[in-house]
Amino acid sequence: MRLAMDGKQAQIWTALPAIIQSFNPTAMTCEAQPTVNGIVRQQDGTSKEIKMPLLLDCPVFFPGGGGVTLTFPIKPGDECLMIFASRCIDAWWQQGGIKGQAELRMHDLSDGFIFAGVRSQPRAFSVNTTSAQLRTDDGAAYVEVNPASKNVNVVTPANANITAGGNANVTASGEAVVTAPTIKLVGNVEITGNLNVGGTTIGNGVNLNTHVHSGVQPGGGNTGAPI
Repeated sequence: MRLAMDGKQAQIWTALPAIIQSFNPTAMTCEAQPTVNGIVRQQDGTSKEIKMPLLLDCPVFFPGGGGVTLTFPIKPGDECLMIFASRCIDAWWQQGGIKGQAELRMHDLSDGFIFAGVRSQPRAFSVNTTSAQLRTDDGAAYVEVNPASKNVNVVTPANANITAGGNANVTASGEAVVTAPTIKLVGNVEITGNLNVGGTTIGNGVNLNTHVHSGVQPGGGNTGAPI
């Protein structure tokens, strides 16, 4: 009885680590190779270790809800965790909604979901323990939120681009500081309030710090430089 129960339990699949072999970004599915080998008992009573089959068309989980989803580029070689549904998911996956079971299978390798981001020890990296981060694996670029200080930081060694189809508004109760070797404003610039410039101001190619007007009447002299 124990051997029969063990044999039946061996056919129940719950979760397995796997390595992604390919990703279909349109269907949001992966092909994944389980990383734990199976064991098959031979007729002579010995056990043989076998490689698990490649699992196809596995739906990928991306955190989301309310019309917003967090996506990330999945690449071959990424590790993941596969969760196997307790019943056949074929009809739901193809049509959505509430559907019957296309086949009467349970805990089957054909009904796996992909949860990307699980890591074995050789691929582990140090995790920030004070802030939530969306980051590159090497930690060079990240967006983080600190729950204690309420600070939000955006760090990148490359370009940072913000594109808005409508207005882009920045509101700060304190100073808004922009530090860069060169600051370029393209288009019409409208400033309400005081503007303090600590360096040289160039307007349409004219140095506004030293610009003077000649032929001022009466006398035809020059104006002084701006103050």
